[in-house]
Amino acid sequence: MTTKTQPARLIVAPSDSDADMLYATRIFIGDPFIFLQQNGKRTLVLSDLEIDRAKKKAQADEFVMLSALEREVQGKAKQAPPYEKVLAHFLTKRGVKRALVPGNFPLGYANEIKRRGITLETTNGLFWPAREKKTAEEIKLLERALRITETGMKRGVEILKASRPGAGRKLKWAGKILTSEILRAEIDSAILRAGGVPTNTIVAGGDQACDPHERGFGPLKADSLIIFDIFPRDAKTGYWGDMTRTVVRGRANEKQRELWEAVKAGQALALKQIKAGVDGMSIHKAITELFNRRGFPTEVRNGRRVGFFHGTGHGLGLEIHEYPRLQKVTLKAGQCLTVEPGLYYPGIGGARIEDVVIVTRSGCKILSRFPRVLEI
Repeated sequence: MTTKTQPARLIVAPSDSDADMLYATRIFIGDPFIFLQQNGKRTLVLSDLEIDRAKKKAQADEFVMLSALEREVQGKAKQAPPYEKVLAHFLTKRGVKRALVPGNFPLGYANEIKRRGITLETTNGLFWPAREKKTAEEIKLLERALRITETGMKRGVEILKASRPGAGRKLKWAGKILTSEILRAEIDSAILRAGGVPTNTIVAGGDQACDPHERGFGPLKADSLIIFDIFPRDAKTGYWGDMTRTVVRGRANEKQRELWEAVKAGQALALKQIKAGVDGMSIHKAITELFNRRGFPTEVRNGRRVGFFHGTGHGLGLEIHEYPRLQKVTLKAGQCLTVEPGLYYPGIGGARIEDVVIVTRSGCKILSRFPRVLEI
């Protein structure tokens, strides 16, 4: 009786932007390089520029110089060989017959590898299934990323609190009109000083916030709902933070307060229901029903979506949006998820509150610490 051998695992990507490569190697490298796991042994093929640093910092068993492989392929030819031919040569040299690759594996590389008679397979799901369940060490890294996030949030609230309404209710700070751009720059600067890399921070007021991914532009106004959605990457580890707060500088009117309180109640409902074994869609539906009861239906008005028209949450880790989506799975202990219901109605504004949790067998552990306050 013969047993089918396990395929090798192959990634060719820059770890700066590829979470599977970063998870495997734990080193930031900006250009594509080769990761091969064969019979439990992990080999990295790297440029002369990166190999010595990788030997000190990367998680691997063997380090191979790309230039040595290039010389083998080039032989007496005048031109250096293309990368895909060096890659295929390396795999052939290592006796690879089958390899498992991520779903985003480059087609040009795949074509050359297949020409050498090597079979490639893609994973049906996660390339590293272990990424779904966060370890105790990973939870610490996520908490570190959230502390960086909270530093940015604190700066944003501080400046908003120090601002004063001027003509047309436009807020003024440090002698000039406070805009989304100015406040975002202050938040991002605080994140950089705290060791994070800011990415597309959202500071959106009034009806701008009714488009949930609108970053915000122009003057911010008193007595208006303002959404801060801050999601930096920890420059040291690559793990992401993610947090949203909605505030009013001044006084919220009755409808703004009702909207905000509904969102807060929706999030509280989700946090109470989250635990291993629960269908995430049941949580999403329960929030939608709560919003309906409070007079905030999800529908189309004047040709645009209003209400709660995005997901309740998403996975967080080495990617800002990683597996799973909260409402598309049965929850498992160890998953890291955002919980971020929101409501959006032009004329009232938008409100979203977001925190990060770890799913447990009996509930969830909230990793975020920043207070939820409407008026500042």
